[in-house]
Amino acid sequence: MTTEITAERWRSVRRAYRVTGARFADMVSGVPDPDARVTAEWTVADTVAHVALIAKMYVSLARPDEAPLLGARGQGQVAKTTVDTVSVLNAMVLKDFPERDLGVLVSGLLADIEEVLRVTEDADPATPLPWLGDSKVPLAGVLAHLVNELQIHGWDIARALKLPWTIPPADAALFFDLFLVGVLSQDIGRLLDTGEPPRDRRIAVAFRSAYTAPVVLVLHRGRVTVEEPGGPVDARISFDPASLNLMLFHRVGKVRSALTRKIVIGGPRPWLLPAFLRVVRLP
Repeated sequence: MTTEITAERWRSVRRAYRVTGARFADMVSGVPDPDARVTAEWTVADTVAHVALIAKMYVSLARPDEAPLLGARGQGQVAKTTVDTVSVLNAMVLKDFPERDLGVLVSGLLADIEEVLRVTEDADPATPLPWLGDSKVPLAGVLAHLVNELQIHGWDIARALKLPWTIPPADAALFFDLFLVGVLSQDIGRLLDTGEPPRDRRIAVAFRSAYTAPVVLVLHRGRVTVEEPGGPVDARISFDPASLNLMLFHRVGKVRSALTRKIVIGGPRPWLLPAFLRVVRLP
């Protein structure tokens, strides 16, 4: 199944690309200490550098005439990256690009966001672009990915420094609709490789929210495919998009998400969901 990217969805992700970038820039520009710790590994400056470098990479993806940001070593790491080794790529890129001045990083981030929007104004949002692990992501999904990165890492910084930060559910939904479903509809490459032998058991999970199109993701013999809703499923997930993204990226726990009813699990065989999520997972 291939999913259609409507003109309305394309306008939504382009708006979120600019607006979320501006919100993130406003927040981090007011941080007094760039060396304040955000996670065990990253400071505020490291976190902003990470997001800014993704935005810069996406300029080179959106412009075929643009030289790749990464050299041969980095490109080789990109090609073999899975969701379990994204941290290796992140560490390599941050080491190779040592700029940590917040003013420089924020200016570059905003300029790169505008450049992507400029060069893609008349582009087909379904155009497949090369991504990690030899996967392919539609252009709209690439934009949705950066929106999510800004939302998640904005949440990290705000939580660490006790700053206000909101994740609008309609904008958070773009990651599921355009990126996650998009890459599964195109070519997943080796992105979800686990190194474990695939199981024969077919597991179908229906996903539904007020902000996304209903969809069924199916895991069968190691492959994940996208199907139209309406057929038999093993589990059903109703979700708040921001809560699902924070859970998938390990910012909030599954139990907390379930207790707050932000994520509701049902269906005839919900006990199959852990096996499904061991494959359909994020860094």
